[in-house]
Amino acid sequence: MAERLMVSQPKISHLENGNRAISPRDVRDLCEIYDVTDQQVIDALMQMARESGQQGWWHAYGDIPQSVYIALETDAASLHIYEPMVIPGLLQTPAYAHAVIEETIPRLTVEQAAARLKVRLRRQHRIYDPATPLRLWVVLDESVLRRVVGSPDIMREQLEHLIALSAEPHITVQILPYTVGANPGLSGQFSILRFVDTLDAVVYLERFTSDLYLEKHSDVRHYGVMYDHLQAQALDPADTLGFITDVTKAYVDGAGRP
Repeated sequence: MAERLMVSQPKISHLENGNRAISPRDVRDLCEIYDVTDQQVIDALMQMARESGQQGWWHAYGDIPQSVYIALETDAASLHIYEPMVIPGLLQTPAYAHAVIEETIPRLTVEQAAARLKVRLRRQHRIYDPATPLRLWVVLDESVLRRVVGSPDIMREQLEHLIALSAEPHITVQILPYTVGANPGLSGQFSILRFVDTLDAVVYLERFTSDLYLEKHSDVRHYGVMYDHLQAQALDPADTLGFITDVTKAYVDGAGRP
């Protein structure tokens, strides 16, 4: 391939591993080599190549983790999240996000924590986009509400914020109560991202050091079925609102841990 394109082998390696942007000319030549003849496909690939040289907003914050996921989240049309531990980043208040970052990531410098907080809050612009807001479905385990992150006051503010966001037409929140017992979510957190003009989707599994991205149709279908079951077992949005309101009252009354 390097010989056909008249480039070095390291350049091909960098292109294949996503370490450098590809030029529209290289895309055109690759299409010819691989016998791609559909002009619409060629034009679409060349347009993506032109846009690939444009850095996303997150690059301004330096080398941050989850940059691949942020790029996917920025382009996604809809996002299904199951979270058994904490409020998802897109729905966090600044105080809650600050507490999560400081209390879950050991040996983080003040500068690193500040950068992560800025990136997390900047990501939330995606759900407030007036033109194309991200369609968001969230299923939360009951323990997310019960676990005191930061302080009771921070939890009260966070749950009030969650109630307010639940009223948005493009955001659906459901609680999976303890009474459900064993369920498909016991295997841990996952998210499913879907995109405009494509049937493809990506399953995202967040891990402490190396995140996982699953794109095989069988994997996506498996997690899709899991999410369907979680939604069916969870409280409906109206009952969820009442449930969160009751837990919030416990924090308001100064009970600390509901």
